[in-house]
Amino acid sequence: MADAAQALQRLVEHGASVRLDADRKDPALEPLLRALRVLRIVTQLHADGIARLGPLADDLADALRRAKRATRRGGLLIARAATKAAARSAVAEVERLLSSRQADAAATILGQWDQSSSQALTDGRDALWADFARHAAVYNTLLERVSGSTTDGAAAHGHLPQALQNQAGQIGLDLGRLRVTLRGYQAFGVRYALLQRRCILGDEMGLGKTIEAIAVCAHLAAAGGRHFLVVCPASVIVNWLNEIASHSTLPAHRLHGPQRDEAIRHWHADGGVAVTTFETLSRLSLPQDLRPGVVIVDEAQLIKNPAAQRSQAVAAYLAQAPRALFLTGTPMLNRVDEFRNLIRYLNPAVAATISVTDGLAGAASFRRKVANVYLRRNQKDVLAELPDLIEVADWVEMGQAETRAYRRAVEARQFAHMRRAAVVIDGSVMPAKVERLREIIQEAADNGWKVVVFSFFLEVLERVRVSLQEDTPVFLLSGAVPVAARQQVVDDFSGTDGHAVLVSQIGVGGVGLNLPAASIVVLTEPQLTPAHEEQAIRRCYRMGQTRGVRVHRLLARNTVDQRLLEMLERKSALIRAYAHDSVAKSADPLATDGTYVDHDLLTDEAIPLDRRIIMVERQRLGLDKRRVS
Repeated sequence: MADAAQALQRLVEHGASVRLDADRKDPALEPLLRALRVLRIVTQLHADGIARLGPLADDLADALRRAKRATRRGGLLIARAATKAAARSAVAEVERLLSSRQADAAATILGQWDQSSSQALTDGRDALWADFARHAAVYNTLLERVSGSTTDGAAAHGHLPQALQNQAGQIGLDLGRLRVTLRGYQAFGVRYALLQRRCILGDEMGLGKTIEAIAVCAHLAAAGGRHFLVVCPASVIVNWLNEIASHSTLPAHRLHGPQRDEAIRHWHADGGVAVTTFETLSRLSLPQDLRPGVVIVDEAQLIKNPAAQRSQAVAAYLAQAPRALFLTGTPMLNRVDEFRNLIRYLNPAVAATISVTDGLAGAASFRRKVANVYLRRNQKDVLAELPDLIEVADWVEMGQAETRAYRRAVEARQFAHMRRAAVVIDGSVMPAKVERLREIIQEAADNGWKVVVFSFFLEVLERVRVSLQEDTPVFLLSGAVPVAARQQVVDDFSGTDGHAVLVSQIGVGGVGLNLPAASIVVLTEPQLTPAHEEQAIRRCYRMGQTRGVRVHRLLARNTVDQRLLEMLERKSALIRAYAHDSVAKSADPLATDGTYVDHDLLTDEAIPLDRRIIMVERQRLGLDKRRVS
């Protein structure tokens, strides 16, 4: 342990960075890794001990103070009768406390500390690196803390005005109810949320917004707060309950399903964090005296439309809550005015000042205007240990069968059929996209890597599934999988030893669920908004990822894929300008060809997206005449 600390100190003094790599398994770093494992265990057990034994420690300290008179030589001989009685009563109280169940629990926890620490010090190197792979985010957080290399500065603070950074930095945090250590940027995010009271935490996906939200609840609980409410998609309710239980000592309550009324009673009596869904929220019947101290809305972009029923249900709770925290990695899907709608829930005064002219003034001006309600940090700025993300455009030429199927879909003006024609065709012909997918998966199998395949269409996922070799472990996530069972599918996939494939509908596995066990992501077709693709990728490329992540986009030339990619690039540029700090990447030059495309028609937002693309493709294939300008 001492050798590990000294080695780390030398590296830090020389400005070197330490990178723990589960693939390389550098023997020179194993003493450090073992020390971090002990620290991880002790940190977790310490929080458990405080939660379970805090009252015992307080009572025991008070009884010992009162019994002190009885320990002094001759102290009781000259004391008054009342003093003697009080001292003897205190001694009896000490004896009672030491023989109580709480004392037994204390002995059990101390035994766990000793056993767990001993095991961490003696486990073999395979077990050591396997533990790192399972808890990489925790290890890297502890490494940041002990090395003193906390990420700081403007990027870690979301490029907020300096005065606002200073105000947030002055807030002291009480995180005794957390079982994990926060990264420096996460602690700042918690301070910002506490300072602003009603705001959007828009950190890029994979940075731990859930932990930051739980930390806000932990701090408020330490200050006397009792009830906190999380509203989220049904697909991630289990994940939220697991995260609360794993990372804090706060009670977690599931206000969803047939037992929700009983859960409300327990929440009312015991306090803690209640988790419900957008659909269930409007049906909750809370006691009159139960008002959440903070309402946390996960995937807040889902309430961008204020006229929607779910949005109105959330707004009703927000109106009564003293604090509100929106979590979304993609706060502006297509238009700046949708971003403004989110701000209006939290701070109508700021929303009222935002106009089209702010958009014309540029992204930096826009970010300054929303600084009091919006904080965003990007992975590249705060996660120095995150491995590389490589994105590959895999262009394929469709065969005759796919080309015929695609032309039929265009003739029939069937947009959905156009999108999946390059994969789902009749007969025994192997489509070019599926051939390329099989090559990607075989390479992953040879290396023992896990793969996630995303598609919007169930038919595509089924075509992918049947095309895989029989000995490939395959897991399915679709809308047909019950919400309560989805997290278990993820756990089973992640827990599989070595290679495995998860085929998932992008609207199910691409939102809220964490998949850092996978290092290969395949998108079988472009999605209609860049946010959907970004969310899917960030399920794997996030805190806890120990390997480089490679993203393969399967794209068919001279098809709807090409038209969608052109539109995605345009939308991505807008999103990155107003909700990001980087500029959009240019379109893949390999995607271009000399075929006529009416780009004015393609970008005419007065026409629905699917109709635009159908019209453009019909012109390209000679089915309709070109527009005359």
